[in-house]
Amino acid sequence: MEIRNLLNHFLAPAFFLLIVSGNVFAVEAPRITHKDGRSCLMVDGQPYLILGAQMNNSSEWPSTLPNVWRAVAKMHANMLGAPVYWEQMEPQPGIFDFRNVDELIREAREHQVRLLLLWFGASKNGQMHYAPEWVKTNPARYPRLIGEHGEPLDILASNSATNLDADKHAFAALMRHLRGIDEEQHTVLMVQVENEAGPYYADRDYSPLGNKQFAAAVPAGIIIAMHKKPGSWSQVFGPDANDTFALWSEAHYNTLAAAGKAEFNIPMYVNIAAVNTPNAEAVRKLIDMWKITAPSIDIVGADLYNPDSALYQEMLRAYGRPDNPLWISETGISDGYAKFFFYALGDGAIGFSPFGLDHTEWSLSNDQDPNAHAENYALILPMDREIARLNFEGKLKTAVEEPGHAQQEVALGDWQATVSFGYPQPDRQPPPGTLDFHGRVLIAQLAPNEFLVTGIDARVTFHPPSRPAPADHHINNILRAEEGKYVNGTWTPLRILNGDETQRGLNFQHDGEVVHVTVYRWD
Repeated sequence: MEIRNLLNHFLAPAFFLLIVSGNVFAVEAPRITHKDGRSCLMVDGQPYLILGAQMNNSSEWPSTLPNVWRAVAKMHANMLGAPVYWEQMEPQPGIFDFRNVDELIREAREHQVRLLLLWFGASKNGQMHYAPEWVKTNPARYPRLIGEHGEPLDILASNSATNLDADKHAFAALMRHLRGIDEEQHTVLMVQVENEAGPYYADRDYSPLGNKQFAAAVPAGIIIAMHKKPGSWSQVFGPDANDTFALWSEAHYNTLAAAGKAEFNIPMYVNIAAVNTPNAEAVRKLIDMWKITAPSIDIVGADLYNPDSALYQEMLRAYGRPDNPLWISETGISDGYAKFFFYALGDGAIGFSPFGLDHTEWSLSNDQDPNAHAENYALILPMDREIARLNFEGKLKTAVEEPGHAQQEVALGDWQATVSFGYPQPDRQPPPGTLDFHGRVLIAQLAPNEFLVTGIDARVTFHPPSRPAPADHHINNILRAEEGKYVNGTWTPLRILNGDETQRGLNFQHDGEVVHVTVYRWD
């Protein structure tokens, strides 16, 4: 009896702590974290890189999901963006139908893919296309935005309390339901609040209420944060007043996000169409307004569909800020957009998501696949956690081929990498480049003299910065080159490369090789 009492005395508290720690620590909710000006999405307590893809707008129905999962598998994506339709989820006021959501989550778990849920509520591309019929058919209760000439538009007015209350009630119900079915597993990692919100066909709301708000004083928080003098919107922002007021109206509407987080606190973001923000200065103002007005929004994401490389890079730099993780929430599905994934990684992106991935014939035919995107993801997926961690630590560099730049230099502390694109590359001759300028390389610094290297249609050599890259590729500084892969977070060599395989540098074509290289000075 005495021994039993002693055991109970010591083991019961330990058992209690085990239960408590299991409930408290076993499952950590996804979150955005920042360090030294960089950001990452933390999932299960570790940095996570989104190798994403978004299905077509009306593809989140059980009948179409087989086409979606087939495309996701071919893409090698680890996350799928899928909409939730307000019109389907709340067909009658206060009556909710979560069957589509439940089936989506069940199938995502079955296919071992994480989810981004896209709330198609009051706004989809600025319009009310996915609002319920009982909202659309009752403009007296759920008012429309009024254009400059007094015409009602098919846009729900963001300054209407009844519109916001109805949308907020539905969104909170969705998040409450997610907490009930996904709090332990976190299949859903982030939620997009609305879709490309904003008045596409008007510069602001000209309704009586809109005009009254426009003539009123700009909120004090904006005045203080933007270092402006008090006054009306016209007085404070001059020729930009209409656009700035419209932006504030949309950001203010997203108290919606706070209502959702009160039910289930996981990261939330908005996606912005780049067509509405044509330059970096416009993007900076946009992000400032969202950060001031809607603090529950974790990320202002970028929808980038312009294939102009210089503009795309400018947008990446504008959206990626210490207070705003770089997240390419939508981009083109065609092969020409694949190189921008490497640019995004080089700028510290937490993820990348081409739009229109399924075989419903809207963007991809049944016999068509996004081959270049799939090649990127197949290369990175086996080490996605390691790449996410290295990127968060600021140890990742990329090189991307552009016309006239078939050879590039990458600075790596005490070393420099020469990246040459295209094949064949005869000795003492400039690299030929590729016909469509698709070469790309990723280099991660593991230690002062150690690097993880991979790429497509490129050769990589190393040399000290003080010494120019040798014209004769037979001269290199490779001490050891291991081709291998990561297994459960540990680098596992498969073979050592040497001789013909390294004397001209490390060569990467389309075979998905990853090399751990150690370099040294022998002169």
